[in-house]
Amino acid sequence: MQLKKNIKVGKNSFYLLFIILLISQFFLFEAKSDNNNLEGKNTDIKILDKISSKNELIRLINDKEYIYKDLAIKSIKCTNSEFDDNPEIKAYIQVRDLTKKDRNNVFVFNGWMFSSSPSIEPFDHPVYDIWLVNCD
Repeated sequence: MQLKKNIKVGKNSFYLLFIILLISQFFLFEAKSDNNNLEGKNTDIKILDKISSKNELIRLINDKEYIYKDLAIKSIKCTNSEFDDNPEIKAYIQVRDLTKKDRNNVFVFNGWMFSSSPSIEPFDHPVYDIWLVNCD
């Protein structure tokens, strides 16, 4: 009896392996693009003036400084959470008080701000309060 090689099975397994690799590359590309969408270009904050009891919604463009009355506010980076059930928005924000001329380079606030838990690292200022609202 003569042994024959099953060439069709070998070709089919090669094609199957090739298709699996293509599909896995597609899913890896989708996962990488989803992570890029989590980082926003704009940060929305609310500022409460404690003296006048008025609040304003302000849209910050990341990496650009915004002057609000006596404060210089800059959002470095903001991100949304990966989970849709309980969204978490976080932003790295720097705030300088412009009334303090002797300490112009010292930040009143310099750190991460969280939308769901503003008390983790609170913004402490005698006149203003700042809350993180959105990142897009």
